[in-house]
Amino acid sequence: MTLPDGYFDDLYRAAEDPWSMRTRWYERRKYALTTAVLPRERYAEAVEVGCSVGELTAALAPRCGRLTAWDVSAAAVERARARTRGLGDVRVQRRRLPADVLPPCDLLVLSEVLYYLGPADLRAAVAAARDAVRRGGTLLAVHWRHPVADYPQSGDAVHAALRAELDWPRVAGHEEPDFLLDCWVAAPADDVRAASVAAAEQLW
Repeated sequence: MTLPDGYFDDLYRAAEDPWSMRTRWYERRKYALTTAVLPRERYAEAVEVGCSVGELTAALAPRCGRLTAWDVSAAAVERARARTRGLGDVRVQRRRLPADVLPPCDLLVLSEVLYYLGPADLRAAVAAARDAVRRGGTLLAVHWRHPVADYPQSGDAVHAALRAELDWPRVAGHEEPDFLLDCWVAAPADDVRAASVAAAEQLW
């Protein structure tokens, strides 16, 4: 079963930054890897689902014309808005996937969010993600791999579901003991140039 909104309300009531995203080297390094694998230098319309206190949002903002960030927690939304104030066209909204409809986008980032969903909601969220990314756009997912008793899914299960559903060219797949990162371009599976940054730069 999908974790209820109250689960996250309790976390943010207990701590300003429940996962220490602002202070841990682990998180800073992961955000650097996340932004480094994005194949485009700039994206016109981007969506980040599960923004928490806005640290990854702030890292993404310079790469985006407009960035819409979602979180289910009102406290997280308030803190992410404060973190990203003045960083360009960033909108932070209280929304939940898959209940709310994803807007069409050129970049969709699903970072540390899909393992909160039960099986039916995970399937619906993956389908919604596939439909939201415009042709030639980017979908990036990154998730923690270690077991957490409260979470309905593991990070490995989430990425297995994404890989099964998305028959797009994959730009990058990064695997560590702690997390998985996958990045796809929304294009036919046999379009080998679609996932090539060199091809986009007319190097081949």
